[in-house]
Amino acid sequence: MSDRRMRTASPAKKHAWRRRPAPASAPPARPAPAEPPPAAPVQKDQGSIVQAALYRDGRRVSTPDSLAETFRELREQPCGMAWIGLHRPTESELLSLAEEFDLHELAVEDAMEAHQRPKLERYGDTLFVVLRAARYLDAQEEVDFGELHVFVGRDFVITVRHGAAPDLSAVRRRMESTPELLALGPEAVLYAILDAVVDGYAPVVAGVQIDIDEIETEVFGGDPAVSRRIYELAREMVEFQRATRPLVGMLHALMAGFAKYGTDEELQRYLRDVADHVTHTSERVDGFRQALADILTVNSTLVTQQQNAEMRALAEAGFEQNEEIKKISAWAAILFAPTLVGTIYGMNFDTMPELHWAFGYPFAISLMGVVCVSLYFIFKHRHWL
Repeated sequence: MSDRRMRTASPAKKHAWRRRPAPASAPPARPAPAEPPPAAPVQKDQGSIVQAALYRDGRRVSTPDSLAETFRELREQPCGMAWIGLHRPTESELLSLAEEFDLHELAVEDAMEAHQRPKLERYGDTLFVVLRAARYLDAQEEVDFGELHVFVGRDFVITVRHGAAPDLSAVRRRMESTPELLALGPEAVLYAILDAVVDGYAPVVAGVQIDIDEIETEVFGGDPAVSRRIYELAREMVEFQRATRPLVGMLHALMAGFAKYGTDEELQRYLRDVADHVTHTSERVDGFRQALADILTVNSTLVTQQQNAEMRALAEAGFEQNEEIKKISAWAAILFAPTLVGTIYGMNFDTMPELHWAFGYPFAISLMGVVCVSLYFIFKHRHWL
């Protein structure tokens, strides 16, 4: 810890954005004391500090009320470990932590801005991890994501949470109930956090599986609203995949550094188990995306078939209607011929030809019959009748 304090106190290693101006009412400067400089100023508003605790040999020895008190007590515990939990911290709180624990400015900037993809970065002796926790809201059929930033050093763990998930208080209780595991140090806390995040994916996977089963039933049941449900769930799976897939590479990177950083063998087994769970979850999510894509294709095919069936039914109805219209038109034409002849010969004109002809009436009747029979055979030949 003395090495870290010396690095923090050295002005040459401080970044410009870490320096703080002296208060206007400060007393005249005195000669610099031989001991290290005092801790960062006490934070007035500690609303974002969920819990801060100091541990030694896997057991809690102190629960400070402020960051300044945490820094002071950590310096007094040469073999202790600080575990500080923050929820949506202010910029001043993060800068205070950065100054005390010599956190890299890029990692602090990521923690301030949030909205980061899962990643693992090492800055000297400090490990910076970004995780995306998830919980499934069954009523809305949505996956609620929370972002978690973890700083892991030689004697400290800092968690910066953005969102409701995960429940780190349960992680803390679990670790405090197993002091032999907590005694392994900050890496054990990182394992517990990773394990909690990955275990939180299991209810999401189960909820999505149930929804996919329901969607399959609705697809073959002909529910017209299922297409929107498929699309929305597929979009949630894209976000879920972005949260889980990077974890596979992150855990493999941690496992690759076991020998270099002297990770405890028992802790190595735990981390390998988490890696197996992450791989399984990632494969399930990939399977869900493929299944939803296949279901959407099947639904589109069924909708197309239904539309084709409806169009065919309309076409058949139109064809039958046309056939009826043909029959009606044919009979109308047949009946129109004698009506035309009768109308012409029904005119009362003395000078009409064949009006006084003895065979005029039989001729008119025969003409009507010939025209009607001729039209009947013509329409019959054209399949109108």
